[in-house]
Amino acid sequence: MTSLPTYRRARGATIGLAALLAGLCAPASASASPPAAASVSSAAAPTVEEQRLDRAVPQEILRRSGFDTVAPEFARALDGARSYAQAERIVVRQGGRLWTRAVDRAQGRGPAGGDLSRDDDRPLYWARLGMTREVRGWEPAFELSEQQRARLLDELETASRGQDSLRFPPRDKGVKRVLVTGFDPFTLDRDIRISNPSGATALALDGTVIRTADGPARVETAVFPVRWQDFTDGTVERALRDRLPRVDLFATVSQGRVGRFDIERTNGAWRGGFADNNSVGRAETIPVSDPATQPQWTTTTLPYADIVAANTGRFPVYDNTSVTEIPAGGTVAVVRPDGPTPGSTARAGGGGDYLSNEIAYRATLLRDRLGLGSTLPGGHVHTPVLQFGTGNTDPATGAVTDPEFVRNRLDIIAQVRTIVTVAVDATAPDTATSTAADSGAASATGRTRG
Repeated sequence: MTSLPTYRRARGATIGLAALLAGLCAPASASASPPAAASVSSAAAPTVEEQRLDRAVPQEILRRSGFDTVAPEFARALDGARSYAQAERIVVRQGGRLWTRAVDRAQGRGPAGGDLSRDDDRPLYWARLGMTREVRGWEPAFELSEQQRARLLDELETASRGQDSLRFPPRDKGVKRVLVTGFDPFTLDRDIRISNPSGATALALDGTVIRTADGPARVETAVFPVRWQDFTDGTVERALRDRLPRVDLFATVSQGRVGRFDIERTNGAWRGGFADNNSVGRAETIPVSDPATQPQWTTTTLPYADIVAANTGRFPVYDNTSVTEIPAGGTVAVVRPDGPTPGSTARAGGGGDYLSNEIAYRATLLRDRLGLGSTLPGGHVHTPVLQFGTGNTDPATGAVTDPEFVRNRLDIIAQVRTIVTVAVDATAPDTATSTAADSGAASATGRTRG
């Protein structure tokens, strides 16, 4: 097993946690002037997430997609920086190029770079980690503060996830605007070969136009990390705050249960503590601004009944109404198949108590706080678990891909696209939406960590 060839081994002290978090909380807009210098930063050890890069599977995925050149090329560009401002420009430019390259590969533009299926989201994930590890281990000739290094990491994440390139046509162009989000792969210590169909969907749909009964709809997408701290630092709100008032529909998407899609009716204000991609767990109320007005529950405004009733693909689709709550005046959590009761405390939304529930909660809370709750359709879609083919289920000996794995991912992508199309059709001005009154769509109970 070989390490990435361009990584400079960390020397000196690690970045202080407080300074790192302060940097991640900085405004997302780039600045020509560097932040005020704090203590001088030394190179830091790779994160838990980045350390997985040296294993055989990530290296194979990068090699078989041609993305094994990304981190070395980025390192050479970064080593040419002679100031913080120059380094910042390199990070933003190269991060954006990675996102564009991943989208182009997924949508059939340019060389495939290898024999790995074009619909695969994993090259983007592992290549990004190679880039963040370079920034973390970089020792420039000029002084770089802890806050500045953290800012570079934040800008690299934003650019390489498509979060700063969510651009929609003006309203007077007659084109509907749809925002879809996905996630990185996760639970990699269980199976490092894992792909996330929601991330693959984001790559496949970004910048595409879908035909609906009400005319064309432009889809813009972004991908989010599976890390509690990024969500605490406001990555969802920074990416979506200025976009939600300009879209006609949004769907946060993640991987959920085996063999089924779920439209999650209710989202809960609780983190259940399951470990993220840095092996960190959080069990607490979801931290948001203005906690005094924070609701325990938020609700989808997607047209769930129309989606469930439509023939969108080979996987069944459910209107999931189940939650887990502590009833008002109670102390013990109970499952409620038909949604929360008045005054209850959230312990899991329909989508569980992990980051999929959290992005749904944050996005719909932001929708409501922006005063869009009655006019903007939005909510969460859980995809089926992406499964390998029969006989390729052992992470230790199995192949990184197989025909059934690819077929499953392609079918999930296609079905999400159709679900989005149905949702846009159902929420057109002359179409009665299904969120005002339940039309009797199928319901399902249960929880997911996806």
